[in-house]
Amino acid sequence: MPNPENQVFGSSIVPFRLVFIMWLAFSIEFFYGIDLGFLGIFPRTLHGLAGIFFAPMIHGNLGHLISNTFPLLFLGTLLYFFYDRIGGIVFFRCYFFTNILVWLFSPRLSYHIGASGLIYGLAAFLILFGILRQDFLSLTISLVIIFFYGGAILYGIFPTDPRISWEAHLFGALTGVVTAFNLAGKKNVR
Repeated sequence: MPNPENQVFGSSIVPFRLVFIMWLAFSIEFFYGIDLGFLGIFPRTLHGLAGIFFAPMIHGNLGHLISNTFPLLFLGTLLYFFYDRIGGIVFFRCYFFTNILVWLFSPRLSYHIGASGLIYGLAAFLILFGILRQDFLSLTISLVIIFFYGGAILYGIFPTDPRISWEAHLFGALTGVVTAFNLAGKKNVR
């Protein structure tokens, strides 16, 4: 029988790697005085395409970085621990499809940075996937995510603060929802 501690550690590898890169990028900015914001998503521009790959790794300040670190570790580890067979697909879609949608459709021509679009995608997926699957474990995961993030998810998809990319939140949540519907009928997810 596999050791549960090893399974939790293995499930956290992808989220920990991304968080490590996020902290490394922030450290480079802080210690060398370099602004990496130009690696964010700038909608519908050629130079803004780089943001599709790099925006989740770039953060505006320490508070922004911390507020993305813990949800990403928690949600990412839950995803890979309980749905290891589809975890990579979900993570990939929530990372890249969210950023592509922001690049294509954001009405604001400014840089979009941070991992919150990915976080919203993972949270929306975990909530809806459990509801669609309707097995005890999946429903329990949904309830836990709703308890911790439900209000923030609903509030965050609306334009309330011009410094926050509500577009990334909205497109992340939509990506998570579409992915949940797309994968809900898949038999082997664990």
